[in-house]
Amino acid sequence: MNIDLTGTTTRRIQEALTQARHLMGGPAVGMVLTLIIVTDESAQYDAVRAATEAAREHPCRVLTVISRDPRGGSSRLDAEIRMGETGPGETVLLRMYGPLAEHADSVVVPLLMPDTPVVTWWPGGKVPKQPAKDPLGRLAQRRVTDAYAARDRLGTLAQLAEGYRPGDTDFTWTRLTSWRSLLAAALDQDHDEITAGEVTAEPDSPSAELLAAWLSIRLGVAVDRSVSEGPGITGVRLTTTGGDIVVHRPDGRVATLCRPGQPDRQVALVRRPMSELLAEELRRLDPDEVYQDAAARFAKDLAGGTSDEGLANEPVSATADAATTGPAAEAAEKAGRPAASGKSSSAQGGGKATGRKPSEKKPSRRSKPEDA
Repeated sequence: MNIDLTGTTTRRIQEALTQARHLMGGPAVGMVLTLIIVTDESAQYDAVRAATEAAREHPCRVLTVISRDPRGGSSRLDAEIRMGETGPGETVLLRMYGPLAEHADSVVVPLLMPDTPVVTWWPGGKVPKQPAKDPLGRLAQRRVTDAYAARDRLGTLAQLAEGYRPGDTDFTWTRLTSWRSLLAAALDQDHDEITAGEVTAEPDSPSAELLAAWLSIRLGVAVDRSVSEGPGITGVRLTTTGGDIVVHRPDGRVATLCRPGQPDRQVALVRRPMSELLAEELRRLDPDEVYQDAAARFAKDLAGGTSDEGLANEPVSATADAATTGPAAEAAEKAGRPAASGKSSSAQGGGKATGRKPSEKKPSRRSKPEDA
């Protein structure tokens, strides 16, 4: 069912939603959260499609805020309501014209689901410097951005790290769940002392920078960044006293895990679509301190910090948290123990800054966001 409302109000939108539910035979709301999407006209189609697919796992009311001509003309609100055709949720596209576009929160608040969590998502490259201080970000318990979609990917990620507040997260971190689970499972087995690491990926890959920072913090060693043609992250090499542990994924689909003294293993490591990334983030509404630590380390390294103080000197235990979300719960639990062996350097505590230097920052390229 599609309902178009031109020059409308929030009250009329609420009445239309209630009437549509009754006509479809579902007077109960049955939604578990409200998802606010802040986007523009060019990106709304892909964002709404991803949200609709994610709503099959998390029934929600999707409020898509699209600002149109905020600097001129009179204020006007147009709404498009979609229900029942593609999933169990409700989707409302809110197109705001004139000065009203600068006060989107006043339109969104009356449409929030009562007594349910709120998640705000900025799918495009235009993200606020501090999502928690944005008018629509203040309404949410969870705020999701995507630095990969920005023109300056690494600069945007550093900016988000500096303005981090509990509840913030970024898809560049979500894309690493499979990588962190695989590496943690590999390191959960007995291995020799790790002395160095290397992450290979396409230029200016924020996910690769976060992975290098996370490994550096958890293992207590320097992790370098190497450049490849991609797609995404193509490999991770951990140097040990008994040989290298290598994960190589040249095609973005299947990875090869190589361990000293063991046969090579083929592991599925597919680059996931946006809908799966969003569904994963909607599974948790608590702060992600592991992302915070990795982002803070990256921002420090990008700014040229070389001190071993702070995160680098935090003791890393064998039960350190890692991939706490994702489709494989068992692997996610293992992800909190990336260095279980007593020989691992992670038991030694502090680590060094990642090997990438600020001068190695590459010119960014605009392309469609993909998984790591």
